[in-house]
Amino acid sequence: MNNCIFCKIVSKEIPAHIVYEDTDFLAFLDIHPQSPGHVQVIPKKHHRWVWDVPNTGKYFEVITKIAHAQQKAFDTDWILSKIVGDEIEHAHIWVFPNSKVRGNRNDFETNRKKIISNL
Repeated sequence: MNNCIFCKIVSKEIPAHIVYEDTDFLAFLDIHPQSPGHVQVIPKKHHRWVWDVPNTGKYFEVITKIAHAQQKAFDTDWILSKIVGDEIEHAHIWVFPNSKVRGNRNDFETNRKKIISNL
């Protein structure tokens, strides 16, 4: 979709702090994080809703991989996920450490490196 911000991130028209990428999915830090390391995990192909994404099993494997990396990176076992989909019309799942995690949630580069080093 031409006006979809997530499609523009996938095509690299808009920069993002990418923590994971494969042929089907992309994970990047949210620009309005709930906590340090808050990640959006999206399919690269545009789908309106998470339940429209083919192969949701692989989608959730990626989310699990991100959550485990966040647990190690931010020294917590409490990782949250959220599926709503009303704010941006592209399937996405929030994956983020609990609000008790210490650190600067807006230090994107440090948080990105912490997650990547634990993938």
